[in-house]
Amino acid sequence: MVKRTASTSMITVLRNFEQDPAHHLAGPFLPQTPIGSLTPKRSNSPDIRRRHQPRAVDPFLRWAVVPVASLKVLLVPIILYANWEFVYPILAQSIPRGNTYLSSDIPNPFAQFFLLSHPVPSLDEENLRYQKGWSDLLFIAYYVVFWSFIRQSLSFYVFQPMARYFGIRKHKLDRFAEQGYAMLYFGIMGAWGYRIMGQLPTWWYRTEAFWIDYPHWNMIPELKRYYLMHMAYWIQQLLVLVLGLEKPRQDYYELVAHHIVTIWLVGWSYLINLTLIGNAVYMSMDIPDAFFAFSKLLNYLRAERAKVVSFIIFIFIWTYFRHILNFYILYSVWFEYDLIPDSSKVWIWTNGTYLNWWMKYQVFTPLLLLQFLNLFWYFLIMRVLRRAIVGSEVDDVRSDDEDDGEDEDEDKPLSQSKKDK
Repeated sequence: MVKRTASTSMITVLRNFEQDPAHHLAGPFLPQTPIGSLTPKRSNSPDIRRRHQPRAVDPFLRWAVVPVASLKVLLVPIILYANWEFVYPILAQSIPRGNTYLSSDIPNPFAQFFLLSHPVPSLDEENLRYQKGWSDLLFIAYYVVFWSFIRQSLSFYVFQPMARYFGIRKHKLDRFAEQGYAMLYFGIMGAWGYRIMGQLPTWWYRTEAFWIDYPHWNMIPELKRYYLMHMAYWIQQLLVLVLGLEKPRQDYYELVAHHIVTIWLVGWSYLINLTLIGNAVYMSMDIPDAFFAFSKLLNYLRAERAKVVSFIIFIFIWTYFRHILNFYILYSVWFEYDLIPDSSKVWIWTNGTYLNWWMKYQVFTPLLLLQFLNLFWYFLIMRVLRRAIVGSEVDDVRSDDEDDGEDEDEDKPLSQSKKDK
């Protein structure tokens, strides 16, 4: 009896996820209300007074929501950098200090905000390498503001006007903009990750290179910039959720936990010099996310045939990247870990070596948990596909159901709205 009850509860939970129109996986593929149609008023529609109101933002955090404010913050280090480049050489030649003049070799202190820091000393400028260091925190902070500027600018000036052009209703503008930004971000970062892997010994998922010649703490410039900008993106996304800058979904806490775990994995892999495997994991996640966001956009645009085709392509891409390739990575961590040089199988901070015997499990466990999460989502995606094939039982359900009632007057013909008044 207990077993049957537990089984019934699990089925109920899965069905709730699958049919929840506000869930970030299932919801976007439920049918959209056609343009100009009447939306029946449901008894369980949320009260208009309960619609999302953005949390009041502290003046010091206006850069997170106002593109002009974030642009001003971004320009400050650039202006200071330019002033230093122009003014300091003059001062170095004209202001004596004792019997000497100021050194003209002092690096520009403002460069570390938006340019890479900690180059490895080398006479070969063509094969420049970088290592990690404390200035990377300034770089990350700068690009948190940068991603806020990009996100809000694209939302206000590109995707929301585009949504209005295609007749998407007012309360779905933010959702459309979110997915447009996600499609561009993951598409660009996925392509960039692909380009970077082509410069690494790990191409195409040559997993033994994750461990051979470890530690890999001398990074090519593109790999370091790619890694830190990814970190900045996830921190910015977490701020958006925590500060309530966008309308929360019903899986709000799930998404917050996901962002925290992602930041932890990115930071940890960067710290222990596992950026090669990190690049492989990143790419396996970014490319499917770009196709997923594209499918959501087609759904908002009510492009039914294109949406179905896109969703099927997305499923194949998700299967290959998030499962097949990730199983390659898991296999490598478990069976190829011993390819690490014996001299590197010790935890010595100054040597950049951290992969002793127990670190194998520290690396394997979070990747395995990530795969379990992907499998759970995959199961939901397959159920959405099955429902799309056999026919959905949900009739005229919006992807943002929590917004219904917010613009009910917009759903009525103009003559009817005037009559009600």
